[in-house]
Amino acid sequence: MIGLLVLGTFLMLIVLAVLIVSDTHLSGSVIYYMAFGLGSTVLYFLFSAPDVALTEAVIGAGVSSVVFLVSLLQTQTREDER
Repeated sequence: MIGLLVLGTFLMLIVLAVLIVSDTHLSGSVIYYMAFGLGSTVLYFLFSAPDVALTEAVIGAGVSSVVFLVSLLQTQTREDER
């Protein structure tokens, strides 16, 4: 059962990686990146590495995604001013 969950998570991460690279909208890519971080967190937890999973959840899916979103919003605001 765990093997199917790991396989499903791997497949989800591959699909999300393709979506991150191929999406033409930057905001969509950031949202896919957040989902990729959460998928990585699940995968680390399934591999019995809760400390790495917690670090990935806080930094990978949390902090860096917020930094990307804030910088994206500031970029769009500057483009609107022109």
